[in-house]
Amino acid sequence: MTNHSTPAADSTPLLLLPPSEGKSLGGRPRTRWNPSSGSFGSLGDRRAEVASALADAGGGDAKLLGIGGDHLDRARDANRGLVGAPTLPAWQRYTGVVWDHLDPSSLDAGAMKHIVVVSGLMGLARGDDPVPDYRLKMSVNLPPIGRVSTWWRDELSAALNRRLRGRFVVDLLPKEHRAAWTPDDRVDGDSIEFVDPTGRPGAH
Repeated sequence: MTNHSTPAADSTPLLLLPPSEGKSLGGRPRTRWNPSSGSFGSLGDRRAEVASALADAGGGDAKLLGIGGDHLDRARDANRGLVGAPTLPAWQRYTGVVWDHLDPSSLDAGAMKHIVVVSGLMGLARGDDPVPDYRLKMSVNLPPIGRVSTWWRDELSAALNRRLRGRFVVDLLPKEHRAAWTPDDRVDGDSIEFVDPTGRPGAH
């Protein structure tokens, strides 16, 4: 990403965030998940392929999903029936550390339009887009599509770069999610990486 001291024409920054492994249960039955819904509907076919691959895998096993016990049972149930599942807006669905500290409930509705999430299932989702309950990391290999971040990269990059042109972006993506995006030279902003006192990549 190119770094400049002067923001682009739209002075409202656009914030890139990862999803969270923690997610709220359930959702709104009247807003069932359609892979083509939301702000990045052009990614609908790719989302449908991911959902189909997860269903064919029985929702995923402990190795694929990185969890066990009751959490695994919940994730498998969710992953097997994504299309038509109840949804919540992204800012309500994600409940991890990053999202808790962002405290999205304290922001006005317009602020959600300036948040974009890079997700293994969704590819891209705006902060107010409908998202079902699911579990899928960008770094895993999901048959038959392979590594999720690599599989998403071309179409995700094209869609995201279009959205970012003329905007100043603050990139808070970890490497796992940044691997799915190749910014072009017209993207203007800053990438922020967190490290621990030894200089190693840190968490949130």
